[in-house]
Parts: sequence; C-alpha cells; structure tokens
Amino acid sequence: MTSPVVLVSPAMAVPSWYYRPLLEAFESVGWEAAVVPRRGFDDASPVASRAHDWSYADEIQDVADAVVKARAEEPDRPVLLLGHSLGGQVSTFHDLLNEPVDGLVLVGVSTPHFRTYPYGGLPVLAMGGIVPLATRAFGYLPKPAFGAPGARTLMREWARWVRTGRPPVRVDRKVETPSLVVKLQADAYAVSAATDAFVDLALDTTHVTRWTYTRDQAPDGGSTDHVQWVKRPQAVVDRVLTWWADTAR
Repeated sequence: MTSPVVLVSPAMAVPSWYYRPLLEAFESVGWEAAVVPRRGFDDASPVASRAHDWSYADEIQDVADAVVKARAEEPDRPVLLLGHSLGGQVSTFHDLLNEPVDGLVLVGVSTPHFRTYPYGGLPVLAMGGIVPLATRAFGYLPKPAFGAPGARTLMREWARWVRTGRPPVRVDRKVETPSLVVKLQADAYAVSAATDAFVDLALDTTHVTRWTYTRDQAPDGGSTDHVQWVKRPQAVVDRVLTWWADTAR
C-alpha cells in the first residue's frame, strides 16, 4: 500500500515551525508530511495589518493550491489533510468546495458558535463582539486579542460564526471524505459539544471515525492540550496510521 502525503493545515495564529515534531513523527514511519503555511504567521507572509487582509476563502485556496501541487508531484500517492483547529475547518471546507482529498484528519476542530460552549458561551460571545469593534478601529485584530495579529476579514467571518452559528462558507451538503475526528480530552477551545456540532454541520457521519485522545494515552511529557499535543504527537500519529490502514483496505 502506497503511503500518503500528509498536508498539515495549522491552527489559528500557529506558525509552520511549531509542527516540526508532527512532521518528524510521520516521516519516522515512512510517510511524507508538510505544512501549509498559515498566512501572517510565517516568514514569507506579511503580517495582518490595515494594508494586508485575507479571508477564509483565501486560506481555503492556500490548501487547494497545496493539494494540487502534491498531486502533481506524486500522482500515485494518496493525499491526506490534517487540519488542526481552524485548519480543520479550512480543510473540511476545502473538500466541500473542491475535489476532495483521500482522507481528512481533524484534530481539535469545532464550530465556534457560542451556544456550544459552557457557561452559556459568554466568554466566547464576548470575543465575537470585540472583533468587529477592534478591526474597525485598527484595520486588523491587534494583540493581545485571541488569534492576533489577525486579518480583519477572516476574524470578522470567525466572529460572525461565533455570534450567529453561520459558517463563513455555504454548507449545502455533507462532506463524504473518510474522516478521523480527534477530540482532545479537556480541550478548553474545542469542547466536545462544539466538535460534535461541527461534525453534524459539515460531515457525512457514515464516513467519520471518532477518537478521543485521553490524558492516560499521552506519552511522558505529552499533553492533550489544544495546542501542546503537537510537541509529543506520537499517540495521534499512531491512531492516524491505524485509521488509514483500515480506511485504505
């Protein structure tokens, strides 16, 4: 069985270099892996400002370009998208709007709609209210706000989703790509209900495998934190390998 090419779509405000341990873990088992850079957080990409703006559609196109390139360079190898948090949203929307990849791995993905969060979602709703005010004043979302420095259009789309439950793209069908949805135990950002809401929104659940990464499964020094899991990702990579072996049969 030909090993896949894994394209990692990062979380909001997380640069490519952070995923080096994840790439190394895939490469150690003979898989090829690369990161689709997150706009504004990699050296070759201008930081968000009044002059530099982008949207969810732009992020989705970045993934689409990377998929086309991977397929052109190695047409006989399957392509998997591993989307982390915002990257999971972007990866799923890619398959909604473009020719699907061979598999989706979605780690810490969720809908940000405030009603799916505890405490009435008030802390999330507050962030959704701050974004349009700050971006109107500064032309982008400045630090120390969540996701900053953030592009005004992308962050306004995210904030509207927070407030209304309407995603930034039209979801008029369910994505049928084989998908592994990874919940991180006690993830404060992608809480279980918000992950379930995203799956129900966008994915055909007959093609979904769900796995909860619990603290007792983490290696020494590892974590199931929303971001810190990447530093020691072997448990997640092992689960991806098992899922793909079953899926590709």
